[in-house]
Amino acid sequence: MRNKLQNKYVLNRDGVYYYVRRIPKDVVKHYPRNRLYFSLRTKSLTSAHKAAQSVTQKLDEYWIGIRLKNLMIPQLPAGYGIISDTPKLSEAREHYLHLKGSGKNKAFSQTAERAVAYVTEALGDRRISAYSSSDAAYFRDWLMQRGLSVDTVRRTFAAVRPMINLCISEKGLDCTNAFANTFMPEREGRPSRNPIPNEIILSIQKECREIDDDLRHLIALISDSGMRLSEAAGLMISDIHLDDYVPHLSVKAHPHRRLKTQDSERDIPLVGTSLWAAERIIETTTSRFAFPRYSNDDLCNSNSASASLNKWLKLRVPDNCVVHSFRHSLRDRLRQIGCPIDIIDQIGGWAITSVGERYGNRERKAVMISWMKRIVLEEQLKPPQVKTSHDVLTNQ
Repeated sequence: MRNKLQNKYVLNRDGVYYYVRRIPKDVVKHYPRNRLYFSLRTKSLTSAHKAAQSVTQKLDEYWIGIRLKNLMIPQLPAGYGIISDTPKLSEAREHYLHLKGSGKNKAFSQTAERAVAYVTEALGDRRISAYSSSDAAYFRDWLMQRGLSVDTVRRTFAAVRPMINLCISEKGLDCTNAFANTFMPEREGRPSRNPIPNEIILSIQKECREIDDDLRHLIALISDSGMRLSEAAGLMISDIHLDDYVPHLSVKAHPHRRLKTQDSERDIPLVGTSLWAAERIIETTTSRFAFPRYSNDDLCNSNSASASLNKWLKLRVPDNCVVHSFRHSLRDRLRQIGCPIDIIDQIGGWAITSVGERYGNRERKAVMISWMKRIVLEEQLKPPQVKTSHDVLTNQ
C-alpha cells in the first residue's frame, strides 16, 4: 500500500499511522536529522489524530523552551534583584554520585548516568527547576514509545527522583521535583516462574557434565544448591570450600557483588551436581573469580549471565521456566522430603525466624547436608536393586 498523508503530520503506511514533521531551522541543530518520523503505534485514524495532536503540542512547548534558552536576556542592574539559577540535571547527578556513590559498585553510577542520559535525550539537560510535570509525563510516554517496559520506566524515574530531591534539599532550593508524582500505568502481567520438573533437571545436569564448560558449571552449581544467579556468578574461588568437613560454598557480600538481604549471607553444603561443578571450577579456573566471564573487581554482570543461560535453557525447559526456576525447584524438592522450614530457609537464604538460628555453625552444616543429600536426583531416580536368589544364597 502506498504511503498516504492523512493530515499535516499523520502518515499512513501499510495501514499503520506515523508522525512526520520537519524540524524548524532554528532548533534543528539539536537533532541528528531534519525530520521527525516515528510510529504512532495505531491503525485507527481517530487515535492517530489524538496522538499526533498531543505530540505536536509537546513539541511546540519544547521548542519554545529551546528558543527561550537561546534568547539573549539583558542583565539586570546591580541591586535590582537576584536571578535564581538552579543546577542543571547533569550537575545534580554529579552531586548525587559524589555524596551517595562512595562504596557503591559500578552498577549504581551506571544506573544514574543512564537515567540522566534518557532525560537529556528526550527533554534536554535543563536546570532542575525548568522541568514541568507535563515534561515528566512526556518523558514517560517517550520511554514507552521506545519499547521500554512499565517496570523499566518506573526504575528510570526512581533513579531520577532522588538526584533532584537531594539537590533541592542540600542546596536549599525553592523549587519542586517535576518527576516526583508522575502517573505510571499498571505493571504488565508477568508469567509466573514455574519450578523445573525433576526429570528435566536431571537431564540438564547430565548435559552440563557432558559439555563441561564455564556456562554449564554455573547452571550445574545452581541446580543442586538453589543459589540466586547473582550469588553464583559473583563467587570468588575463596568462597568454595571443598576440604572442609562439610564441602560448602560461602555466600557473602563482595565489593563487586552485594547480597539481596542480610539473610542471604550463608553457607550452602555442596551435594550432587553442584559439588561436581565446584570441583570443576577449582580445577579449570585460573582467576580468583569463579566466573571471570561475568565478574571483575568492579562488577558482577548477572544480567548478561541470565541472558546467556536462559537462551540455552529455553529449548530444554517448559514454558515460564528460567534459570531462577532452579531455586523454586530446590525449595519444592526439600519440601517433598519433609525438610523443616527453618532448614529450607537457611539453605536458600530466605528470612529466618525460627529455632534454626540456634544451631552452632558445625551442627548447622551437618543438619543441612543430611537433608540435601536426600534430594540428589541421581540417587533418587536410580532403580531399586532387586536381590536375586543367587544373592540370597551367597549372603547365607
